[in-house]
Amino acid sequence: QVQLVESGGGLVQVGGSLRLSCGASGRSFTTYVMGWFRQAPGKAREFVAGISRYGANTYYSDSVKGRFTISRDNARNTVYLEMNRLQPEDTAVYLCAAAARVAVPRDGSDYGYWGQGTQVTVSS
Repeated sequence: QVQLVESGGGLVQVGGSLRLSCGASGRSFTTYVMGWFRQAPGKAREFVAGISRYGANTYYSDSVKGRFTISRDNARNTVYLEMNRLQPEDTAVYLCAAAARVAVPRDGSDYGYWGQGTQVTVSS
């Protein structure tokens, strides 16, 4: 079992930056690959980024590649999402998720644990 709590969301202007954090408690953090997903109103949840258990491998959706960076600090049991050059279409609730796997899934159904989400709003 692992509990996840996101923070760092907020309101930002177009072109701005935010850094999201997701703190984990419970079972050993390195048991889990971690993912960030987002869900905008009326839209399906979508994969944003994922990171392997020790951070060696990272994965991004095409829509955020080059603008967002996922990282993790296993000593702090925390995963981060650095978001730069934000656009109105990035507006969504951002959720972190954990999966007790080796490979990083892009399908949300493969993740067993979820945080409550943090709202990111990009104003134009």
